[in-house]
Amino acid sequence: MAEDIPVEDYPTEIEEYLTGFDTSLGSVNDVVKKLMASSKNEQTLDPLEQAKLDLMSAYAMNSLFWMYLVTQGVNPKEHGIKQELERIRTHMNKVKEITDKKKAARLDKGAAGRFVRNALWQPEEQKDASEHAPKAKHAFEHGPRAKRAFEHAPKAKHMRFK
Repeated sequence: MAEDIPVEDYPTEIEEYLTGFDTSLGSVNDVVKKLMASSKNEQTLDPLEQAKLDLMSAYAMNSLFWMYLVTQGVNPKEHGIKQELERIRTHMNKVKEITDKKKAARLDKGAAGRFVRNALWQPEEQKDASEHAPKAKHAFEHGPRAKRAFEHAPKAKHMRFK
């Protein structure tokens, strides 16, 4: 790009920037050609991944158009492209919420039931029935009544510390 235009048409200080921009634009052009060449039937993506790809492609194209408007001297904030980019961002946020919900921790109902069942206090007749149940180490592990009795019991003082 910089080689095609005579030096008089642009300042020499920006020649390096123009060369970098030309290289980047060529890379973007290659990627867009690859995307356009592959048909939707060839892509084997799940619907969520396909939505992400479509949204990113639309956002990239609209961003390029935004840059084109800037180079043409048009204020893109007063153009319809601004609303289109906001619409795409809204949909991208929706897809992100769906992805986050999929990654969220799930409740294992069986494990939670076992945890609650084993943490609850059992009456004496049920304890006798289950011989293999582990013994509680503290009085408050036997249930709420035992805990209250333990809390209201007079505190014994150790003989050594009198």
